[in-house]
Amino acid sequence: MSDRTHESGAPWRNFYGRRRGKTLRDSQRRYLREDLAALSPGPVDREDNPDRKPLDLGRRFGDRPLWLEIGFGGGEHMVHQAARNPEVAILGAEPFINGVAMLLARIREARVDNVAIHPGDARDLFDVLPEASIARALLLYPDPWPKARHHRRRFVTAEHLEPLARVMAPGAELRIATDIPDYVRQTLEEVPRHGFRWTARAARDWRTPWPDWTRTRYEAKALREGRKPHYLTFLRA
Repeated sequence: MSDRTHESGAPWRNFYGRRRGKTLRDSQRRYLREDLAALSPGPVDREDNPDRKPLDLGRRFGDRPLWLEIGFGGGEHMVHQAARNPEVAILGAEPFINGVAMLLARIREARVDNVAIHPGDARDLFDVLPEASIARALLLYPDPWPKARHHRRRFVTAEHLEPLARVMAPGAELRIATDIPDYVRQTLEEVPRHGFRWTARAARDWRTPWPDWTRTRYEAKALREGRKPHYLTFLRA
């Protein structure tokens, strides 16, 4: 973490991932221009919410249970779950704008209306989510940061897990999927230290996908390259 601060006095957060990739197509730019603002969960960024006031989720979602997908990639899993669970609201956080544009296209195609998008860092979202507001959180094929000196950048560190635990309700489910054995090791070391219990009792519990799972492009790539997915389930204490 840097010693710099924002004008609000909050600590400056370093961001290490990509925010942009290939040039967006005209249709993707149109989706971002026409659809993104209406899918906001409320004021998240410090420029819009300098006092870090909690989001009014009831106004946005009513009394629906709220799920959170952290780093939704291209959005295929998020839209799958939204279509399968219309009684649930699903909030996605993703700073990679190309992925956001892909999700918007999928939302149009599937015509789901129970989703919201924060096109930025999940840590900023944690600042303004009410305590114990999340019924399920999903971290699917996060950036592995394979070099040892970069392991502190992984999501499964105290910087992310402490605020995640705060916004998750008691008994809420945390799902983590990864094909990187060392990421599994770090996950099993760090996540239980921050208020979560691993539910596995046998090897099949982490080798078998969840019943409502849909394969993402990251998983397809892992399987093509001979890596084995791991499906880890935790419960918030």
